[in-house]
Amino acid sequence: MKFYASQVQAVIEALRGIFEEGTYADRMIQQVLKADPRRGSRDRAFIAENTYEIVRWYRLLTAVAGREPRSEADWWQLFGIRWLLEGHPLPPWKEFATLDAESIRRQAHEVRQTRAIRESIPDWLDQRGEQELGDRWPPTLSALNETAQVVLRANTLQTTVPQLIASLAGEGIVAEPIAADAVRITDRKNLFRTKAFQRGWFELQDWSSQQVAPLLQVEPGQRVIDACAGAGGKALHLATLMENKGSLIALDTEAWKLNELKKRAKRNRVHVVETRPISSTKIIKRLYDSADRLLLDVPCSGLGVLRRNPDAKWKLSPEFIERVRGIQADILQRYPRMIKPGGRLVYATCSVLPSENAEQVRIFLESEAGRDFTLLEERSILPQDEGYDGFYLAALSRTV
Repeated sequence: MKFYASQVQAVIEALRGIFEEGTYADRMIQQVLKADPRRGSRDRAFIAENTYEIVRWYRLLTAVAGREPRSEADWWQLFGIRWLLEGHPLPPWKEFATLDAESIRRQAHEVRQTRAIRESIPDWLDQRGEQELGDRWPPTLSALNETAQVVLRANTLQTTVPQLIASLAGEGIVAEPIAADAVRITDRKNLFRTKAFQRGWFELQDWSSQQVAPLLQVEPGQRVIDACAGAGGKALHLATLMENKGSLIALDTEAWKLNELKKRAKRNRVHVVETRPISSTKIIKRLYDSADRLLLDVPCSGLGVLRRNPDAKWKLSPEFIERVRGIQADILQRYPRMIKPGGRLVYATCSVLPSENAEQVRIFLESEAGRDFTLLEERSILPQDEGYDGFYLAALSRTV
């Protein structure tokens, strides 16, 4: 498989931004790709794929190398090691002159005897996962290192699944229906340049994430609150299920995310969404006893989506997980009061840790704030179950 020095240099530039400057991988890759508009689709695909894969397998690759990169030359070596481990020959360039394929394979075999290195994850995170998931952790960890599938949610306010698939096929993109409004892309191309995207016919949304909104059982005309809306993927799904009728209030502590939601809602031709930044506790209190449905898609560790955000495992820490658990508990203590008696609440995370999921719900139900709520159902979706993201969902009702 042939590649060019300029492509590798771009990969290294992205990696240095991610590991040395702490920039998020998706933003860094986008920045590098925008830096040279002359790059074609193959260049862009090569740069993005190889950057993500080196980020994903960073610990394994550095264990084979014997140390973490300290210089430009070290990053070239890391690229070369990954390329050889994939079974590809390297070009006879000076940057790869010291790399011996057989020695690298032997070293890789040796370091892979340790699970945390083999699966390329920090020791503390490996221990935490085993502590919480037991014998479910090894297959979960392995599944989290697979490449994420590309799944779309058809915006049925504007199109149908067959119409969306036909439109994408007209632009050379192969897609297949999964279930309901979900469509899986079988080849990777720039979806955001398609006519279907510009028309608001779909949103990128993993199949596991698409399970959240239906669990709320919304109906047209209801008042629904998405209290941790972010950029609004689930809010848009809820609006679709509401048939664009009723009131959907999207809240978030980050106003810039809600601004992104406004743009997406306009493209989707969704008219029922009202955004409100949470600038003080008064925003929540004013909504007490007002909602038929409430979604709490709370901040979490994001461990269920490591396959699409592999740099997260190098940025996470035990302290961060404890902080986010505190945020989850606080939201559960304060936000459910926005539901009317008889209303329905869904608590959701994209984490696989029970301490962020079922344990948080149990603590809430046993507290004074949760005394009027009943657990209706809960689901824990692990990435090895169906090959999609890890998620947790719990539906509760307010009795009085």
